Amino acid sequence: MLNPQQLFGVIQDQVNQVFPEFGKAAQDEISNNLKIVISSVINKLDLVSREEFDAQQAVLERTREMLEQLEKSVQDLQSKIDE
Repeated sequence: MLNPQQLFGVIQDQVNQVFPEFGKAAQDEISNNLKIVISSVINKLDLVSREEFDAQQAVLERTREMLEQLEKSVQDLQSKIDE
């Protein structure tokens, strides 16, 4: 997966290839406008960083383990009540 700098580098290269007849200033302006639009769209997607995702995944795993332990405890208590 590309990081933002790599993505914007690819965009710059693509703009230069698609519009070779434009001057450097025009190519840079097109690239900058595309970067602004793409950054805006990415921000609207409400994405989380990889670190945040991993942290939330770890919390979820611990919560599942606790739930399984509680379910087992409830089953054990039910068994004792039924005896």
